[in-house]
Amino acid sequence: MLRIAIDGPSGAGKSSIAKAIAARLSIVYVDTGALYRTVGYFVRSRGFSRTDVEGIISCLPHIKIEVRYENGAQHVYLNGEDLGDRIREPEISMYASAVSAVPEVRAFLLDTQRDIASKNSVVMDGRDIGTVILPNADVKIFMTASNEARALRRTKELIAKGMEANYEDVLREMIERDQNDRNRDIAPAVAAPDAILFDNSDLSVEESIEAVLSIIREKGGKTV
Repeated sequence: MLRIAIDGPSGAGKSSIAKAIAARLSIVYVDTGALYRTVGYFVRSRGFSRTDVEGIISCLPHIKIEVRYENGAQHVYLNGEDLGDRIREPEISMYASAVSAVPEVRAFLLDTQRDIASKNSVVMDGRDIGTVILPNADVKIFMTASNEARALRRTKELIAKGMEANYEDVLREMIERDQNDRNRDIAPAVAAPDAILFDNSDLSVEESIEAVLSIIREKGGKTV
């Protein structure tokens, strides 16, 4: 079994790179952020503010999340419905950050994440994989990039998906989310002490993939 934890802020390329690494190594990719986005989506659909902690907690008994792997891709189902790219909207990103700071939400999703990793070799990306979810991961990487590089990537990604996106708005929301994630009391989004810091501001996706594969080799992971 091989467990790889990739943490870092939004727009650092975690998901794209983690997916590619999983494909190269023929192991399971787990996008943990999608789980929090799904909770955030449900909370918003019920009309609760992202600052309404009691409202967020009241939603949990009504949420059933399933992670399925279809055609090699992860699909997260909310009460039987695959939400697709609806959970990628900028407002849902802010909701995801807010609900992830609620201890009850983290406890609600913890078992789901650990159960997947207990049954499969995985590449798991998120904010606290190396510190909380998989503290004994074989390889831990904290991936980052400059604020500007991350905001530009996210803006292009949203536009490519047919969503409206303004660079300045994305940058402002990204900085706000970073601050919230770093400073939350529960599982703050910081690098694990034994994580390898990897800044890919000036690298292409393919260059980043090759660099991460090299890190895995050096850490004694699966031969690739």
